[in-house]
Amino acid sequence: MNNPEAPVRVRLDLAYDGSDFTGWARQPGLRTVQGVLEDALGTILGGEPCRLTVAGRTDVGVHAIGQVAHVDLEPAQLARLDRRPRGRGAGAAGVESLARRLNGVVGQAADVQVHRASVASAGFDARFSAEWRRYSYRIADAAALRDPRSRAFTLWHPSELDLDAMDAAARSLLGLHDFAAYCRPREGATTIRTLQAFSWSRDADGVLIAEVRADAFCHSMVRALVGACVAAGEGRFDPSRAAGIRDEAVRTSEFIVVPSRGLTLMEVGYPPDAELAARAERTRARRDTPGLPDEGPID
Repeated sequence: MNNPEAPVRVRLDLAYDGSDFTGWARQPGLRTVQGVLEDALGTILGGEPCRLTVAGRTDVGVHAIGQVAHVDLEPAQLARLDRRPRGRGAGAAGVESLARRLNGVVGQAADVQVHRASVASAGFDARFSAEWRRYSYRIADAAALRDPRSRAFTLWHPSELDLDAMDAAARSLLGLHDFAAYCRPREGATTIRTLQAFSWSRDADGVLIAEVRADAFCHSMVRALVGACVAAGEGRFDPSRAAGIRDEAVRTSEFIVVPSRGLTLMEVGYPPDAELAARAERTRARRDTPGLPDEGPID
């Protein structure tokens, strides 16, 4: 039986242009996605403090189309959402109205937008229930159309890159490995990850698109992986060297970590509803076990 006094978990599906944000995580004196949204929640809920939990704490300048977060709302906060604003028609109140209200506070043309707000399924945790995260990275090289409208989320590269070499380097990195060579060190955090998919293609405009999916990513991992592929595409080393660097498990100057502006979090994958709680419990256990992936913040 549901406890009417218990908090209700609300899932938020959202997107943002990361160009003018100092990453996701709230930081004093800095504009962050979490800070903007939590302040908006406070405005809507009468100043009540709210804390968002996110699937992936994206870094400075990284964009998102398919980010997921959750917030736990107390009965009094839910009651405020149930009050239908004047002039609004039926269906304009409740949890389902939260996306519209948030967008109204941050601005309809703002660089963060909430696509959907819904009561989360039992056992759902935006971070710990996630099974995988999928990123895209865009590079317009000398062979691609350089559309100025997309410059905020596309890296422009001065020379033509070898697509086949980049794709071969990417595919050689797949599987469960220690990616220490491709991660910025964090004390107490593991660098073991399962890279589930990594490939390169060109779109209709010739823009190089990387699709990268893993159970989780450590700090700067995606941008480092892309940087190694760019080095292969430039002919600076053989595609097989990307896996060799990984297996040596030490940072190297053989490639450059690419800028964040070409990187977008596209999607977060979750198991069926019946498996959400078990997935979250397993993930928390792994986080607390030395040497196992901690499902920590992503790029």
